[in-house]
Amino acid sequence: GGGGNGGVPKAVEEDRRHLLEAAIVRIMKARKTLKHNDLIAEVSRQLTARFVPDPQSVKKRIESLIEREYLERGQDDRKVYSYLA
Repeated sequence: GGGGNGGVPKAVEEDRRHLLEAAIVRIMKARKTLKHNDLIAEVSRQLTARFVPDPQSVKKRIESLIEREYLERGQDDRKVYSYLA
């Protein structure tokens, strides 16, 4: 995707990462299971007031949360995520 102005300061970048992760965890906690596209849409909707997250960034955060075992991918469908309490 087109990288906007590209001039996002490191601190802002960090801040957004935390906001993204918090939003993902909050959504997944409430929904338990969600398709990739639905999660992206939901995260974007929640954060729109602060900034518009780039889907690629959201994806990175999801993968980070999976590595840290907050979420897991579906057994049969890799595009579905489940929340691990």
